[in-house]
Amino acid sequence: MFEAIKSYGMWWHHLDSTWIIVTDESAARVRDNLRQYMDKNDELLVASIGAPAARSGFNDNGSQWLKEGLKES
Repeated sequence: MFEAIKSYGMWWHHLDSTWIIVTDESAARVRDNLRQYMDKNDELLVASIGAPAARSGFNDNGSQWLKEGLKES
């Protein structure tokens, strides 16, 4: 599944098993595409996020990725 997630181009894997990707595809389309890579014990949530956002405790690299990925000003 990791390679399929990375294929979206812009992705971030900073929180253990939580991935953030940037794509113009719908949540349902991403879910349908990734479902083929899931094991029986896997769970998947695809949701839209964006600015404004709040965060805490991220290193400089993580903060910068989020700022750019979420198009924060």
